[in-house]
Amino acid sequence: MAAFMIEGGHLLSGTITPQGAKNEALEVICASLLTNDEVTISNIPNIRDVQNLMRLLRDIGVRVKGGADGCFTFQADALNLDYLESDAFVRSCAELRGSVLMIGPLLARMGKAVITKPGGDKIGRRRLDTHFLGFAKLGAKLNHVEGRNVYEITALPSAGATGSWRNSLRGTYMLLDEASVTGTANIVMASVMARGTTTIYNAACEPYIQQLCHMLNSMGANISGIGSNLLTIVGVDALHGTTHRVLPDMIEVGSFIGMAAIVGNGIRIKDVSLRDLGPIPDTFRRLGVRVKAEGDDLWIARQRHYEIQSFIDGTIMTLADAPWPGLTPDLLSVLITVATQARGSVLIHQKMFESRLFFVDKLIDMGAQIILCDPHRAVVVGHDRKVTLRAQRMSSPDIRAGIALLIAAMSASGVSRIDNIEQIDRGYERIDERLNALGARITRQ
Repeated sequence: MAAFMIEGGHLLSGTITPQGAKNEALEVICASLLTNDEVTISNIPNIRDVQNLMRLLRDIGVRVKGGADGCFTFQADALNLDYLESDAFVRSCAELRGSVLMIGPLLARMGKAVITKPGGDKIGRRRLDTHFLGFAKLGAKLNHVEGRNVYEITALPSAGATGSWRNSLRGTYMLLDEASVTGTANIVMASVMARGTTTIYNAACEPYIQQLCHMLNSMGANISGIGSNLLTIVGVDALHGTTHRVLPDMIEVGSFIGMAAIVGNGIRIKDVSLRDLGPIPDTFRRLGVRVKAEGDDLWIARQRHYEIQSFIDGTIMTLADAPWPGLTPDLLSVLITVATQARGSVLIHQKMFESRLFFVDKLIDMGAQIILCDPHRAVVVGHDRKVTLRAQRMSSPDIRAGIALLIAAMSASGVSRIDNIEQIDRGYERIDERLNALGARITRQ
């Protein structure tokens, strides 16, 4: 198990460019399974989750070429169907949450898929019901195999079907039980080659989903309503190849804003795709952080003090996550850390996951003033930089808590150690090297 040793108290300055978006990359890479043709995707981040997904695709017969500057070509013209049903494939899927995004494309292309409970962050229950209910609405059959603890999902054409092969999925209207990002992505990918028209209401509409839909349309799909929570998909017989570029990672942009607020001495975040950041810059501004947009860059000057705003009626500021275009839950951990050194108090309300706030006990051990009200709510009373956090030995429970702890350690007095940094590596590319280039003192062990 690798670890970071962080010598705190060093100010960061300079320019940093965000990597490609992790969540989008996982979706569009899986979309390459929908065609025999080559699909070229650029700006793919070199992170653990993406590496594991590409290894899994290679194992099932996808040819993956390239890699220079994050540009890869995928061709799924010779899939190994026997491996798709093997225990080795199931074990690999169990180690990677992103593997669930293979179900929709495999169902559309091959008429069947096998899935077990996927791995990923330990941040509470992350159910797959939305995915399965959507597939069932399209006509897929689900079968739980007790002995292997897997789900077999099939959409094979009837024995009497004639002509070219096509799955038995049929377009329909569906109202999703929650605006799940991965659920929406999976159902969209399954629907693009279903017979007839599929209407998905309460669809997630994050920029990642918009990007996936634009890419599928460039492959020959017929999707309208992109950017809204009502998607209409007219099924087509087949898709072809395309080229696609992944957006900058909005979560990494938000993480860098948080770093700049606490330990920055003037940081420019380059090429952030400002129009796709939604409420993120304004949320930091509500904590008092001065974030200046300059073209498609963000400039965060040194924040000697920053004061949390209150609501117009004078009541305490509350920040809560919500489906897009609301605040992404992936940044609440960073916002909590930023608030520890602000002037004033804020209530953070995490609505979407049960266990994501439990990492705050590590910040409390470092000297932060945080009241954990319950698994979903925490009140942060800022120090206004009058009290410096203390160095601690910690372990990263998930990607986002890990980066929040790294930010806290960079601001702390002394040398901190963060174990289980494989979690951080799942979502942040060479984060130690990139931050050291700005003046941080981080050593990987």
